[in-house]
Amino acid sequence: MAQESKKVESVCVSFISDDKHVFRLLLWGILLVTEVFIYSSYTILAHLCLVDGKLPFRSSSVVFSTEVLKIVLSIAMMLPELGRGDITMPSLPNCIPFVVPAVLYCINNNLSVYMQVQMDPTTYQILGNTKVATTAILYRIIIQRKLSGVQWISLGVLSISGILDSYGGMQNKASVWSGEIHLTVTGLLMMCAYCWISGLAGVYTEYILKKQYETSLHVQNTLLYTFGIVLNGGVWAVQEAVSGKEGERRLNLFEGFTFKTWAIVVSLAFNGLIMSAIMKHGSNITRLFIISCAMLVTTLLSVAIFQLALNMYYILAFILVVVALYMYHR
Repeated sequence: MAQESKKVESVCVSFISDDKHVFRLLLWGILLVTEVFIYSSYTILAHLCLVDGKLPFRSSSVVFSTEVLKIVLSIAMMLPELGRGDITMPSLPNCIPFVVPAVLYCINNNLSVYMQVQMDPTTYQILGNTKVATTAILYRIIIQRKLSGVQWISLGVLSISGILDSYGGMQNKASVWSGEIHLTVTGLLMMCAYCWISGLAGVYTEYILKKQYETSLHVQNTLLYTFGIVLNGGVWAVQEAVSGKEGERRLNLFEGFTFKTWAIVVSLAFNGLIMSAIMKHGSNITRLFIISCAMLVTTLLSVAIFQLALNMYYILAFILVVVALYMYHR
């Protein structure tokens, strides 16, 4: 009887373990799908905010507001762990590394704005897909995780899918975006820097999150966003001071903000929080596939909202993303 009881108990434990595993996979899948839609919403919301072809607010204001919201949400999620006594605060030497990604993200967020005058939006989209390759290379160097030949090919296929979708968008958006196709030498150099900094920021963030894996993600996010608030707040203050009219010293952080602008802030905040979870419990390669899938969703949303017509480039890009996913996870 005792032996049979142990067998029954073993089977029950096995079923419970399997159920937990399935539940975790389900939650992970929901998180990834949610992130795809959140990531894809930024371009749509930004375009809906345009007034006479220009954004009515400062990009630094949106970035700074996003950092503040992210740290508020991180602290709120950290409080239950703090109440249970599960929080272990990292030492000062373990806090300093979070300055690096904060600086990199700050540079890239502002660089992406200045690039807009050096190239047209469609060229920006096409060349921006280069960060798939730069991220993969830096991932191999910093994380030191080997990828098989098939996986490298799948990332190449993913890059091609992004270029095709962006090129297809160039055909459809000719009437939506003003200006002609153009690219300056300065713009090209800035784009190269942008793609390498973007890859380095993502990979280094994953590196420090996993290096201190036992530390709560909410604590790590709070550290990262604290440095982000200081840096982006400084950028906003400088931009406000430089662009202010003589004799005028009003510092209006929310100038030009509307409901749609706040929707951008909220979406960017949740995008940052979910991406942190993905980089800690997943990888930057997962992040690349999310970006590519989000690009396709953005196109579909553009069809629904801006009445853009789908073309063969989008269909081919969609097929290539599916092929790349299959190749990488085979």
